[in-house]
Amino acid sequence: MQLFYNPDIAANAKEARFPKDESKHIVKVLRKREGDILDITNGSGNFFKAEITQASPSNCTVKILEFTTEKAFDYHLHLAVAPTKLNDRYEWFLEKATEIGISEITPIICDHSERKVVKEDRYERILQSAMKQSLKAYLPKLNEAVSFSEFMEAQAATETDRFIAHCEETNRFSLKQKLKPKTDVLILIGPEGDFSPAEIEQALKAGFVPVMLGEQRLRTETAAVVATHSVAFVNE
Repeated sequence: MQLFYNPDIAANAKEARFPKDESKHIVKVLRKREGDILDITNGSGNFFKAEITQASPSNCTVKILEFTTEKAFDYHLHLAVAPTKLNDRYEWFLEKATEIGISEITPIICDHSERKVVKEDRYERILQSAMKQSLKAYLPKLNEAVSFSEFMEAQAATETDRFIAHCEETNRFSLKQKLKPKTDVLILIGPEGDFSPAEIEQALKAGFVPVMLGEQRLRTETAAVVATHSVAFVNE
């Protein structure tokens, strides 16, 4: 099954048009023609089966034949993850987290961050590609990169289970022991140099629970994937 993405299709739509770049890919690269059937998602929980009615490289149009709605997660997982020094490692995290199941992602710029500028357009394309390849109906929400302090201020009134995964030799709990099924979760994952002591203190004062992801020291992207899988596992 090859899945296409069109965010503009409503659940009750009768037809849809693809933007120019996707139209060109469908018609020129994949050589789809009138009468061919496409499987499409809008990234908001719906799958569509549609027939191509106009195979134009600049305006591919389809007629919606049927649609189904995918059940949403029983939980909302929001990961705030510091960008990695090497961009491809963060992109790997985005891809794997989408495959496993994640709701929302925020790149956070921390005191020890070596990368302070992110390619949000590219990150968005990575998420879309991972969603299509893993045949999912929900596209994770990608927020703009913000500083750690700005993020903490924005989350002050958030009613979720909140955790900060850090490497300081202080009292920490096992994340897996603290997770509860069908519960909204926010997890902070720091940069290669870990969160600064001031950031950890700020998070603890804001009600974040300090956690560890195991006995091994993990890279940022590995820690983020482990956290994603831990939440998915608890909710199986």
